[in-house]
Amino acid sequence: MRSHEVTKGIARAPHRSLFYAMGYLSEDLKKPLVAVVNAHNEVIPGHFHLDEIAQAVKLGIASAGGTPIEFPTIGICDGIAMNHSGMKYPLASRELIADSIEAMMMGHMFDAMVLIGNCDKIVPGMLMAAARLNVASVYVSGGPMLTGRYKGEDTDLIKGTFEAVGTCASGKISEETLEEMAQSACPSCGSCAGMYTANTMNCLAEVLGLALPGNGTIPAPYGARRALGKKAGITIMELLEKDIKPRDIMTANAFKNAIAVDMAIGGSTNTVLHLMAIANQAQVSLDLEEFDKISAVIPHLAKLSPASEHRISDLHEAGGIPAVMKRLHEAGLIDGQALNVSGLTVAEIAEQAYVADEVVIRPIDKAYSKTGGIVVLKGNLAPEGAVIKQGAVAKEMFVHEGPARVFNSEEEAFEAIMGKKIQKGDVVVVRYEGPKGGPGMREMLSPTAAITGLGLSAHCALITDGRFSGGSNGASVGHVSPEAAEGGPIGLLEEGDIIQLDINKRTLNVKLSDEELADRRAKWVKPATQAMPNSYLKRYAALVTSASTGAVMRDDI
Repeated sequence: MRSHEVTKGIARAPHRSLFYAMGYLSEDLKKPLVAVVNAHNEVIPGHFHLDEIAQAVKLGIASAGGTPIEFPTIGICDGIAMNHSGMKYPLASRELIADSIEAMMMGHMFDAMVLIGNCDKIVPGMLMAAARLNVASVYVSGGPMLTGRYKGEDTDLIKGTFEAVGTCASGKISEETLEEMAQSACPSCGSCAGMYTANTMNCLAEVLGLALPGNGTIPAPYGARRALGKKAGITIMELLEKDIKPRDIMTANAFKNAIAVDMAIGGSTNTVLHLMAIANQAQVSLDLEEFDKISAVIPHLAKLSPASEHRISDLHEAGGIPAVMKRLHEAGLIDGQALNVSGLTVAEIAEQAYVADEVVIRPIDKAYSKTGGIVVLKGNLAPEGAVIKQGAVAKEMFVHEGPARVFNSEEEAFEAIMGKKIQKGDVVVVRYEGPKGGPGMREMLSPTAAITGLGLSAHCALITDGRFSGGSNGASVGHVSPEAAEGGPIGLLEEGDIIQLDINKRTLNVKLSDEELADRRAKWVKPATQAMPNSYLKRYAALVTSASTGAVMRDDI
C-alpha cells in the first residue's frame, strides 16, 4: 500500500508517533489510509452541511475495513463572488483545489480518497485531482437545495433574485418585494436548485463514472444523501481492493458520454471548460470540435431552470440522470460499456432506471430540439470558437444582427444596462474578461440577469471572452476565443460594428472585411492591466491557456 511509506518499518517509527499523538491505534495504521477530502465551509450554502456527508463517508470507510482521515480544501461561492472583483478568483481556484489535494495526498501517501464537494469550481477541481493522481477515488456531492417558494410559486436564486434585480431597477417591483424574494429563493443548504454549473457537474460526475448513481440529483436535506455518502465510503474500499483507478473509469468514451448527457439536459456552458480540463489531467484528448460533433446528434430532452420552471428536484423525481442515460442508451447514443465506481456499466445503470415523468424527461421523438443544449460557434469574431446555451435562448434570437455596444469590463456593461442605455437589437460586448485578460474569466450572470429582468432577453445578445453562470439565459455567447487580451478579434471591435449571430448555422461574425480587421489589428495596443503585485492572479494570468482549451495551465514550463 502507498501508506506503508509513512506507517511501516523501523524507519517509520517517528511517523507512527505523530499518528499516535492524534489517537490513532497501531491497528488503524495497518489498514488502508483513506483520505476524506472535505470542502466544508461556512460561506457556501452548498458546502455548509458537508460535515454531515463526511461523517457518513467515514462510517462507510470504517465499516469496510479502512481508516478514514479527513482534510479540507477551499471553495468559493460564485453567487457571493458575483459582479465584483472577487469573481476573478473562482475559476482560478479550480487549479488551487486540484493542486492542494495533490500536495496533501502525496505528502501523506494516502492509499485512496473520497472527495466531498458540491459547487461550481470545487467539483472539477476535485475530479482533476483524481485524474492527475490516479489513485482509487470516489466523488460524492452535497446535493441540490430544495426549490424555493414565493407567493405560491416555485422560485430559485436566479429566477427569484438575480433576474429580479433588473425587474426592480425597471420599477416593476419595489425593493421591499426584492428583499422578500431574496429571503424565499434558497430554502435549504445545497447547490442552487436549477441546472446551473454546480448541479450540471454533479450530474456529469455520475456519467464520467466517478460518482455513484443519484449523486447529481438527490436533494441535500434527504436521508438518501447521507446514505449515498456512506455508500461512497464502502465503495472506495471495493475500488482499492480491485485496484480500479480513475483513469480506468474516465476513458475517452466516458467523456463522450458525459458530453452527450450534458447536451441532453441543457447543462451549463462552463462544463465545456471543466470537461476539457479534467480530460487534460486524465490524459484524454478532448477539444471543442468533439462538443460540436456530439451536440449535432444528441436531442435536448430535459429543460430545467433557468430555461424552464423545472428544478433539479423535479429531475430527481423523474428518475434522475440514470433515466436520462436510459433514453440515450436505448437510442444507441451513448457507450453502454463505460464503467461506474458502483461496479455497474452505463448499460446496467440504464436498464435499472425508469422515467417517471415524461414532461421533465421527454422521449426522443418529443425532444425540445434534435440537437443538444450547448452549441459551439465559430466565425471571424471567434476563430477558435465560442459557446452558447441554445436551450435557454428565445427562438427569435437564434438569428440576430445588431450594433455592438462595446465595454471593456463587466462593471462598465452592468452600469450601462442598469442605466437603461441598452436598446432593443443591441449586442452587448464585454471584453478583456478572458482567462488572461480578467484575469480569471469572470461570470457575467449579473449583466445577463439584468437584461432578462428588464425584458430585453428576446431582443438583445451579449457576447464576451468571459463566461457565464449556468443560471444565465438569453442569447449569451461566452468563451469567445482568442480573447481580447491575446489580440483576438473581439478586442478589435468598435462601437456600432454590426454583429451577426446565427445559432442554426453555428456562426458568430462581425460585418468587417479581412482587410479592415487586419488594419485594426496592426493598430491595436493592449490596454495596461491593473498591477497585481505578489498576487496569485498574476501567476495565474501568466500560465493560463485559452478558454478554447479549457483554460488549463501551461505544462511546458
